[in-house]
Amino acid sequence: MLVLAFDTATPAVTAALHDGTRVLSESTTVDARRHGELLVPAIERVMAEAGASLADVTTIVAGSGPGPYTGLRVGLVTAQALATALGVPAYGVCTLDALAYGSGLSEPFLVATDARRREVFWGHYADARTRLSGPAVDKPQDLPGDLPVVGAGARMYAEVVGASRLADAPEYPGAGALAALAAAQLGQPDLAEVVAAGTHPVLSPPRPIYLRRPDAQVPSAPKKVTR
Repeated sequence: MLVLAFDTATPAVTAALHDGTRVLSESTTVDARRHGELLVPAIERVMAEAGASLADVTTIVAGSGPGPYTGLRVGLVTAQALATALGVPAYGVCTLDALAYGSGLSEPFLVATDARRREVFWGHYADARTRLSGPAVDKPQDLPGDLPVVGAGARMYAEVVGASRLADAPEYPGAGALAALAAAQLGQPDLAEVVAAGTHPVLSPPRPIYLRRPDAQVPSAPKKVTR
């Protein structure tokens, strides 16, 4: 098994290689404006560091969001293109799940990432592996309860969420955690059928998770000019 994982749903452009037992290499750069420029070099870097080639990859995994449209699409389109070229399966994993898994927390908590428009994408977790609800998008003041919160979305609005609730965990998803979470699911019986049916708890087809309509709209018909 050799899993190539990457995520571009947040300002972090992150890629990693996992052999089914451990993370072999990982690269993360935080830059909200250059996902398209940074992803392929990151993939090349982790392949070189692990001494592997793309021909060795057996599975592609991409963070499926939620996240801003442009950055999110970079990762998912790359995953689909590589999977087609290599003849290997591609899966999506909710970006919030990768953040939760990377936190290592064993008690209930929330994950929150920046959704722009003064909102956050968030999910509710029983522990690092188990999502109870979400993903959803809301104002930071509408996050439920007094649970600890993981992620850059919480830190951006610390004065609203409450600084005491900020957990000591990564702000952005790491592809190493994404790859490890996905690798633990591979090899299950009838995996492709379960994923295609949309009933797998972790893996999904590599499609974006959108929680609201895009800013761009089809223009309406021009108004009639009267004289």
